[in-house]
Amino acid sequence: MANEQDSNSTSFFGHPRGLATLFFTEMWERFSYYGMRAILVLFMVDAINTGGLGLDDKTATAIYGLYTMFVYLLALPGGWLADKFMGLRNAIWYGGIIIAAGHFAMAIPTDQTFYLGLVLIVIGTGFLKPNISSIVGGLYSDNESARRDAGFSIFYMGINIGAFIAPIATGWLGESINWHYGFGLAGVGMVLGLVQYKITEHYLGDVGVLPEQLDDPEKQAKRHSRIKNALWIIGIALTAFIGLVMAGTITIDPVAIADASGVIIFGLVIAYFVYVFVAEELTTDQKKKIGVIAALFVFSAIFWSGFEQAGSSLNLFAERYTDRLMFGWEMPASWLQSVNAFFIITLAPVFGWLWVWLAKRTLEPSTPVKFALGLIFLGVGFLVMMFASYYVVDGNQVLPTWLIMTYLFHTIGELCLSPVGLSAVTKLAPKKLVGQMMGIWFMSIAFGNLIAGRVAGQFNQEDIAADPGLLPDLFWIIVITTVGGGLVMLLLSKPIRKLMGNVR
Repeated sequence: MANEQDSNSTSFFGHPRGLATLFFTEMWERFSYYGMRAILVLFMVDAINTGGLGLDDKTATAIYGLYTMFVYLLALPGGWLADKFMGLRNAIWYGGIIIAAGHFAMAIPTDQTFYLGLVLIVIGTGFLKPNISSIVGGLYSDNESARRDAGFSIFYMGINIGAFIAPIATGWLGESINWHYGFGLAGVGMVLGLVQYKITEHYLGDVGVLPEQLDDPEKQAKRHSRIKNALWIIGIALTAFIGLVMAGTITIDPVAIADASGVIIFGLVIAYFVYVFVAEELTTDQKKKIGVIAALFVFSAIFWSGFEQAGSSLNLFAERYTDRLMFGWEMPASWLQSVNAFFIITLAPVFGWLWVWLAKRTLEPSTPVKFALGLIFLGVGFLVMMFASYYVVDGNQVLPTWLIMTYLFHTIGELCLSPVGLSAVTKLAPKKLVGQMMGIWFMSIAFGNLIAGRVAGQFNQEDIAADPGLLPDLFWIIVITTVGGGLVMLLLSKPIRKLMGNVR
């Protein structure tokens, strides 16, 4: 339940002061994430003699897909542990520390520490990401639906301030000076976020301090002990596995693992929803709302499988097929990763105002309709890339304006779907499951990221050089998938809206 005094506060752009604490913590965490992400694939495909790993496109994008998948996949156990064991606030703090350690490991110029850094960032983000979003929802009372949506839009703007600055700073360091300096700067950003969080944490009141407590103290103690022992076992096993991989005893095929992971994730999601319906003793209304979250999972995964091409295939398109020369100076390819964040910063307040303005006039689109619009706008963005790729087929480089226009449509789609999806999960989920349901939301993003990495592998430079017509064909497939998903969601919007009950 939201802290009443803080919920009634309007000291941060008309919202609770605690929103500012979460705003700046997430801003710096996203600075670290998007700063590293902007140069990740470029570093992996760069030649060894110029400081990169020298990987082929399919392997690099498979690693990228696995990394970004696990970043969001671990949000589910991270949310569960916060709910049941450590509390949301502690999860944010310790997660941030692990993230910073991961970035600093990547700053060390060895292959082993690079991969170790990826693992640490994955673990830390699993703790931080779902729980900070859950606390945002906890700052508002149950009858503040439109205000909560607006609060998430402001929170989302904070994310993208960090995401805007990061590629410019880390991209310049990484591409122009040394890749590992860029990774190190990402770690500095996370440390700044942690310092800010600790200094201003008191503004959050009592939201997220304690995990769920069982009525029986003996049962509570047993559960606490079981979870603690399980964490020790998992930690020891993970450490041993990482050690064997780093020593070369175990060899990993990223492409094969990525393909297998898709099947595993799908199975885990189904198993989890079955568990929730059977074991959590939900009311009929709660089961309907959980069913809606399951439907949103599917369409969210489709959206992110296209949207997350930004860090992989679109990033490589910027480097290889885009004319970035300006007055004799070549702009780093990673700088174009800031465009989406720039549009979020400029448009997020507009969308936050728009949803409130429409709600007051009972004209606000339902959550399913917003999802449909998000997918359709995403598809239009890839339609732009399809036309741009025809110029590449003719042997030309294209202007950055093609990518900028694509990112504009993607941003509009993101604002229709992402903050609305976050807010919907906090409203639809039973209070005792809000952390886990937020984990499910991020699991949909994980699945989408994995698919994005595998799709990006199809944009292999050698294959496109042999058959240039492959490039527009690949973009057209993405257009059909995303726009088609949007139209299906539009058709299903009314029955889904009925299942949502009193939640808009």
